[in-house]
Amino acid sequence: MPDYACIDYERIEKAIAYLVEHVGEQPSLDDMAAQVHLSPFHFQRLFCQWAGTTPKRFLQVLTLERGKQLLQQSRSLLEVSHDIGLSGSSRLHDHFVQLEAVTPGEFKQKGRDLQIDYGVHATPFGPLFVAMTSRGICRASFIDFSSLAHELAALQQAWPLSTLQHNEGLTAPVVSRMFHTQHNNLHASSQHKPFSLHVSGTNFQVAVWRALLKIPAGSLVSYSELANTLGYPKSSRAVANAIGANPVAWMIPCHRVIRESGALGGYRWGVPKKQLIQTWERLQIAPMHDVAGS
Repeated sequence: MPDYACIDYERIEKAIAYLVEHVGEQPSLDDMAAQVHLSPFHFQRLFCQWAGTTPKRFLQVLTLERGKQLLQQSRSLLEVSHDIGLSGSSRLHDHFVQLEAVTPGEFKQKGRDLQIDYGVHATPFGPLFVAMTSRGICRASFIDFSSLAHELAALQQAWPLSTLQHNEGLTAPVVSRMFHTQHNNLHASSQHKPFSLHVSGTNFQVAVWRALLKIPAGSLVSYSELANTLGYPKSSRAVANAIGANPVAWMIPCHRVIRESGALGGYRWGVPKKQLIQTWERLQIAPMHDVAGS
């Protein structure tokens, strides 16, 4: 390896060590570059060349991993967000899935001038109905537990003045990305942005759905734990109702919520499917020796 290449490698090695040590401070590009005595522009280019991704994306991956570790220690979501350098718990979910709720003004429009494309696709858990606006997925539902006609009717009820269009060419790549990439590594790739969801619900429902997005893949929480996290310790039933109204199967992970006793609890698309999804998700993140039982 040429001498200059060795120097560049050592710089990036030093930068990565710095990021690992200071992930809780969320260093800026300027901070990173200063550690190896390079301009931000030169550092960005060199980092991409050696690490295969941008410094920002690398830091996001470190942030996610640190967040998962802290959440598994039964720390509160707000504590975790602060400890990994995010401004608050509302930002934590943005690294996985970006959820954008319908504004009051948009709600009044009832989907006027809005086109919604939809399709049905095979998944490991049965046929999935997916509908999308220009801003993201607005509905996803397993139709082996209902029907296409039912889902279209529900979609039209939620957005009565919208135009529905069958367009599997648009929805197919989204579904493929949902299930053919390991869920916990979706955002480690610089080739993909976080999924965008465009949902309609009450403020409380949206708050519950945001809380669901913060549960790490492969982890489970109880309805009461989720209610406590939201600051409504006596509202487990209301939380359960909001979970039941989840418009986006799989991406808003209501399958990660169980009863205090450890029982699976209900699931709109059937308890057996809930069990299957939980098992599949754990297998995606389990080390091979754990799966093999050795």
